[in-house]
Amino acid sequence: MNPRAKLIFTLSLILGTTITISSNHWITAWAGLEINTLAILPLISKSHHPRAIEAATKYFLTQSAASALLLFSSMTNAWYTGQWDITQMTHPTSCLLLTSALAMKLGLVPFHFWFPEVLQGSPLTTGLLLSTAMKLPPIALLYMTAQSLNPTVLASMAILSTALGGWMGLNQTQIRKILAFSSISHLGWMTIILAYNPKLTLLNFYLYTLMTATVFLTLNSTNTTKLSTLTTTWTKAPALNAVLMLTLLSLAGLPPLTGFLPKWLIIQELTKQDMTPAATIISLLSLLGLFFYLRLAYCATITLPPHTTNHMKQWHTNKPIPSSIAILSVLSMMLLPLSPMISATI
Repeated sequence: MNPRAKLIFTLSLILGTTITISSNHWITAWAGLEINTLAILPLISKSHHPRAIEAATKYFLTQSAASALLLFSSMTNAWYTGQWDITQMTHPTSCLLLTSALAMKLGLVPFHFWFPEVLQGSPLTTGLLLSTAMKLPPIALLYMTAQSLNPTVLASMAILSTALGGWMGLNQTQIRKILAFSSISHLGWMTIILAYNPKLTLLNFYLYTLMTATVFLTLNSTNTTKLSTLTTTWTKAPALNAVLMLTLLSLAGLPPLTGFLPKWLIIQELTKQDMTPAATIISLLSLLGLFFYLRLAYCATITLPPHTTNHMKQWHTNKPIPSSIAILSVLSMMLLPLSPMISATI
């Protein structure tokens, strides 16, 4: 892709996200979401592969439907209340439509069908944007309207997302699809706490973004897209693969790594809100996701490829590893000691 075109699309992504996050009016928030959608489409389809074109088409249709539903919910609320302010969503039907629209934007169950297919058809760098940066505007809108949304609907969608994200990721061999179902599962954790402590939702999103960026950038540097090639990457960069294993375990939420922090705080907050059964269910369902994280970590560092493998084992490469991966890896694994300070700030 032409560097100038890539710069324009990247600046458009930043502009659309900034407009949505900083807006108080529903029309400007909707405009920011549309700018984001139009900017990411060329990045998805830049390889001109039929699967990339299919992914771009699916993404465009889904996001257009979600944007239309969001605009319809805000217009319905304005019709009944005369308010276009984002924080003034008071009509029940509008709130339900808004929840559906933002769930479709994010890929929450039952509107999750598009996300694994789109991520599978996208390059790894674009997949990183789809999993992190493109979710920031809908998460921000959820944060601003948290007090108006139905907690029962949010909790139901969250538990279903965690269950389906873990269950569907079990039999996948494509790493991008595994990370897509991982994203759906993490969105369940973010959604269940939204109505009670929205700041915890933002904290979970930030740490998820940190860990996911580390995994995607590591996979991109080793050019790995499926499990069969992941088993041979240990010869390319042994130290990087060891760090990848720890990052995957952090993404799974195992102590004493960073990923344990948001789950710990969310379970604690749910218990304070007398939602111990929901906390127990979502904790048990996250064990499904733990299985495929462990399988990825096992394939990355412990499994030796069979002699009949179709992939040639490459010896150590001299390709320099970006310093950003080192910084992100350290943060993805070692933030748990800062948890008292982090919990005090929220």
